[in-house]
This record gives sequence, C-alpha cells and structure tokens, in this order.
Amino acid sequence: MIKKIIIWISVIFIVFSGIVFSVLVYQGYKRYEEATSIFTVEEVGNQVINSDYYVSYEKIDEDFVNALVAIEDNRFFKRKGIDFIAIGRAVVFNLIKGKVSQGGSTITQQLAKNLYFTHTKSLTRKIAEVFFVDDFEKNFTHEEIFAMYANVIYYGDNNYGILDASKNYFGKSPDDLSLYEASLLAGLPQSPSKYQLSNGYEEAHKRQKKVLSAMLKYGYITEKEYNDTLSLQNE
Repeated sequence: MIKKIIIWISVIFIVFSGIVFSVLVYQGYKRYEEATSIFTVEEVGNQVINSDYYVSYEKIDEDFVNALVAIEDNRFFKRKGIDFIAIGRAVVFNLIKGKVSQGGSTITQQLAKNLYFTHTKSLTRKIAEVFFVDDFEKNFTHEEIFAMYANVIYYGDNNYGILDASKNYFGKSPDDLSLYEASLLAGLPQSPSKYQLSNGYEEAHKRQKKVLSAMLKYGYITEKEYNDTLSLQNE
C-alpha cells in the first residue's frame, strides 16, 4: 500500500513538474517573440557592430578574451548552440534554492540579456535567452558575438564597453592591455557596482584572483604567469 502511494505521488510530481516546465517554456518563448518583433537579432547585432564605440574582436587583447571566456563561459569557442550542461546545473540549483540565484548563462545568452532585457532575474527571462542562441549563431560568428558582448557590458564607474573601460581605467586601448589589466577588467562585469575600481581594489582583486585561477585551470596561463600577476596586486 505504501509503495503504491509513493508511486502515485511520484507520478503526480512528474506530471505537475512537466506542466510547470511547459508553461515556463511557453512564457519564455513569448518573451523572445515579443522582443524580436520590434528588432531582429541581426538588426540589433549590426547596430552594435556599426556603432562608434565598437571594438572588433581583432582589436581586443588576447589576454582579455581568454580571461573573460575562462571566468564566464569556458566552452564558448568550442561549443555550438545551447550549453545544456550549464543550464541543467543552474536549473537544479535554482529549484533547490527556490529562486533564480545562479545564472548558468553562456556569453551568447548574456549578450541577449544585455541587448533585449532588463537585469531583473526571472525564470521566463532565462528561458527566453535560450531562444536567442540559435538566432545569434546563424547571423554572427563566435568572434563577433564575443566582441559584441565585450562592447555592451558594464564595467562600473560609468564605463560601458571595453573601449571606455580600457581607456578610463588604464589609459590604454583594448588591444594593449597587460595580463594584470585584462584579468582585472574581466572580473568586473559580474558585479560592477561591487568591483568597480573607484571603490578601491580590494574586492576587485579577490575577483581577479578567481579569474586568474580559471585561466590557469583551462590552460590560458602558466603557474608562473599566475603568481607573477597576483604579486602585482601588492604594488
């Protein structure tokens, strides 16, 4: 008898979960449809590329590219399409927590968020972001998607885009950053108000250490480069 009750409860839970998931997917798709009905992904992407502040992928320092990919989306250049592993991990974590507290977004999804949505967290927005992935990859290369992302994200202290951040923080162009500068900048977008350099470097340096650790983990830098760069934090 108890076994049958457990089975029925499990079935009801699975059916209920399926219904909830289907509703969320539908609502997410509707948000995607509404967003792209005004401007398509191709139109919005080309607006960024043709803007005065745009810095192309070839003119962004390689250390910055590696730093941002390592800390935010290490499979970005290797993967095609949706990162189901990251999304699945985030969904499970968020369901356990009962709120949207972990993103699991790829760089492409984050680009869609920055171009189309507010930063208010919601499950339907996260689902809507997924529908943008195929659109972006049909119209732009991974290098173009990365450059667009680097050009529209906020780095704190009123610096929008890699051009402003490089010039205003270090007095340099985005293709002339040192590993120290690149890894510091790559850590800022996660929480610009917390890490922005006007507030002091303590929190930014903690985040930078995580960026450098990710770069070391994925083979972008050597252990010597890791240690040498960290030592600059004390100068």
